[in-house]
Amino acid sequence: MKPAPFEYHRAHDVRGAVELLTELGDDAKLLAGGQSLVAMMNFRLARPAALVDVGRVDGLRYLRSDGAALRIGALTTHHEVQTARAPRLPDSFGVLSRAARWIGHYPIRTRGTVGGSLAHADSTAEWCLLAVLLDAEIVAESTGGRRSIPAAEFFSGFLDTALRPDEMIVEVVFPCPAPHAALTEFAQRAGDFAIVAAAVDLDVADGVCRGGRIALGGVDAVPVRVPEAEAVLSGAELGDELFTACADAAATAIEPGDDAHGSADYRRMLTRTLVARACREATAV
Repeated sequence: MKPAPFEYHRAHDVRGAVELLTELGDDAKLLAGGQSLVAMMNFRLARPAALVDVGRVDGLRYLRSDGAALRIGALTTHHEVQTARAPRLPDSFGVLSRAARWIGHYPIRTRGTVGGSLAHADSTAEWCLLAVLLDAEIVAESTGGRRSIPAAEFFSGFLDTALRPDEMIVEVVFPCPAPHAALTEFAQRAGDFAIVAAAVDLDVADGVCRGGRIALGGVDAVPVRVPEAEAVLSGAELGDELFTACADAAATAIEPGDDAHGSADYRRMLTRTLVARACREATAV
């Protein structure tokens, strides 16, 4: 199929983009890499009246350390993060480059953008999951100025966010290093959307886990933290016994639904496997 008719506009800077969004109203959409939106338009699952192309906006493709934090420009591609190394991407944020390899296929990674993935808000998308896991801040701009939205408040439902219609994501900020973090997922075929994805960030010292964070995608309409599994990690000795207990707690805590890709029980089984695997990978970093 082909998309429904739409107006096409090209923005040359962020100011011009948000002014166009304000002028065109709620039926306008931003086009960055187009790896999600264009496919939805071709199937007529999305029918924007107008597109504002921001693909050539200058100044939004970067990875930049800012003290302990890492800032990533919204138009930075998945492939740029995947291939970035220190000093652009400090070793303590290596989970970002390792996670990027899970995203689609190579052509998708070279065109798709970090900001576009966050705005699309698929619950299994790697950037959405990592944003929730690592307490990222999503920076959005409108004609009224900039605001930072905590990832925990950004994802509001299935493919829905706290972004206002006149706002554009310009940056995502990961505030703290995550030297012992990992993301893993399962899809029916390489490059497909994940059925379940799991990410962990462990605080380890001298063979003991002092705490950690667990986030899951594909088990709810939005990426979710699992406090029941996180509670298991605090003050325990590292090892398979701990990881199994954490995985069991995660699988027990969630209430996934059934769909064409798998039953709730299947998703719990995947959760149990993937959380344990992610814990092992995180401690091996």
